[in-house]
Amino acid sequence: MKILQPTFFLFVFVSLVKSAPPIQQESLKFYDYDTDVILGSLIQQDYEMKIKDKRKDETNISSNTTLRLQGDDSERNVPPTKDTNLPTCLLCVCLSGSVYCEEIDIEAVPPLPKETAYLYARFNKIKRIAVSDFADITTLRRIDFSGNQIEEIEDGAFSKLLLLEELSLAENRLVKLPVLPPKLTTFNANQNRIKSRGIKANAFKLTNLAYLYLGHNALESVPLNLPESLRILHLQYNNITTITDDTFCKSNNTRYIRTSMDEIRMEGNPILLAKHVNAFSCLRTLPVGTYY
Repeated sequence: MKILQPTFFLFVFVSLVKSAPPIQQESLKFYDYDTDVILGSLIQQDYEMKIKDKRKDETNISSNTTLRLQGDDSERNVPPTKDTNLPTCLLCVCLSGSVYCEEIDIEAVPPLPKETAYLYARFNKIKRIAVSDFADITTLRRIDFSGNQIEEIEDGAFSKLLLLEELSLAENRLVKLPVLPPKLTTFNANQNRIKSRGIKANAFKLTNLAYLYLGHNALESVPLNLPESLRILHLQYNNITTITDDTFCKSNNTRYIRTSMDEIRMEGNPILLAKHVNAFSCLRTLPVGTYY
């Protein structure tokens, strides 16, 4: 019995020792599983936080983009600053001898570069043209002041412009015309307030003048001494009530023909052209107007 007791305890101890590793291994496996769960949970949380941060960033970017786009729209809707104190070639556009000063609300002729050949200053608020405006600019060939508020032009304002060929003063408030430069080929003064007494007798005695536009004014008669070079003459919608046999032709020369004249417009005047047939005998085509 004493011999069996130690043997029995030895057997039980050995059995416990041999069965220990599986228990430890199982507990280790359980620990590894918990670690994986914890790590997985942390990774999942980190991933979700990154997703949230990314979405937040995208929202901010989208918001900023929207604000920027809205800002761009508002900037486009804001009219450009019109600082008339800027140098001419910043205020206007200067390009190869041409100066474009259109629709910038200037009230006077800006100082021009000395090499300026073409000046476009349409649709501004210019009220007066002075001699000093072009005193040093002898290279000008074309000037366009259409759509301003010009009421006065000083005598001699264009006298030094010996190369000027085209001049437009249309859509202004002129009641009289200045002395025109000698080489002018085209002159447009449509839609002003010009009366016959505001045109000097020799105003259009120019050897190269081919196109003369005086429509929509207040003329009571056709201007005198129209040059032989004239091809187009517009006098529509004035207050012309009479013409003579010498207005276009030469009453003392029945063979005289105006070979250059292609068009005369006189519609809208209170004159019956049929009563003045002899006044058109030298013309190749009759003027446009009322005959009956």
